Amino acid sequence: MTQHASTQTRPAGTRDGKCYESAQAALDDLIEDGMTLAVGGFGLCGIPESLIAALRDTGKKNLTVASNNAGVDGFGLGLLLESRQIRKMLSSYVGENKEFERQYLSGELELEFCPQGTLAERLRAGGAGIAAFFTKTGYGTKIAEGKEVREFDGEHYVMERGLPVDVALVKAQVADKAGNLRFNKTARNFNPLAAMAGRICVAEVEEIVETGAIDPDDIHLPGIFVHRIVHNPTPEKRIEKRTLREGN
Repeated sequence: MTQHASTQTRPAGTRDGKCYESAQAALDDLIEDGMTLAVGGFGLCGIPESLIAALRDTGKKNLTVASNNAGVDGFGLGLLLESRQIRKMLSSYVGENKEFERQYLSGELELEFCPQGTLAERLRAGGAGIAAFFTKTGYGTKIAEGKEVREFDGEHYVMERGLPVDVALVKAQVADKAGNLRFNKTARNFNPLAAMAGRICVAEVEEIVETGAIDPDDIHLPGIFVHRIVHNPTPEKRIEKRTLREGN
């Protein structure tokens, strides 16, 4: 955790410690062309939707984005695909976005497929200062092509690199003013791991409370990993694919 501690100075322009007036203000002096970002969420569950829209509005390009998937057409990270700001995606699942498919098949978008568990561990390792680790996942498939393979106890393992990133954008239900976060059930998903991996982490939250108001046992991510907070009390929370029984 100590690698993040040096960034805990109070940035210019904050309203109340780590709390920013808007998503745009939180990203204004932060995003540069060519950066690598980690974005929390699983499908449309737990995505930092206002931060993604603000990221689009920065106009920065040639971004590399690590996220389980790329939203859907017209929402979530799909907005950044439409604006052609993403150069490369590191993802596990890309099946809900036609623009993603079009750009990838036409050679306009680079893609590094990463199994979900491996992506989660790469982010965690990046935040913990672990340079690389070995996993059996992907051995004997295209995932392992070009990667070091070793044998341990008669089993083959693929070496995967830790994934530290320049900026992490995450979503939580509640933050206190010190940046301690609590997530809502499955909306936690990749968010804590993305936050750990970020040199700077910006958290979009539905509620901000005073420091100390969250019981220590209810803190899912310590504030040392969170540098900027944006309040979005009324997120859209779209459903990725609505399915109803016939007759309903």
